[in-house]
Amino acid sequence: MTTNSSNQNRLAYYYQTLKQSLRGEQQDYTQGSIRKAVFLLAIPMILELSLESVFAVVDMFFVGKLGQNAIATVGLTESVVTIIYSVAIGLSTAATAVVARRIGEKKIPKQLHMQVRNPSL
Repeated sequence: MTTNSSNQNRLAYYYQTLKQSLRGEQQDYTQGSIRKAVFLLAIPMILELSLESVFAVVDMFFVGKLGQNAIATVGLTESVVTIIYSVAIGLSTAATAVVARRIGEKKIPKQLHMQVRNPSL
């Protein structure tokens, strides 16, 4: 009986954390569990990439009625989009790591403050 209760508590905890990640509220990731912070940050990205895959399948379904060349074109385009996403995600991860390190060191450069105020910089 204790194992069943423990499993229910664990599932409830994961469900609450999932809802928290989807709400998009301000979080202080420097406090609390590292696992929870990674989970909160990973869920939106996992959902976005999953929906991108669904988008590709739906494209293939509708374009499939046009013939083999159209399917090949969509397949090639989806490969290029995936490469662009990979590069963009890699660059944003690197930028986030640099900013997080500076904030953790309490050395926030003036350029970062300017960038937040005016993203076109």
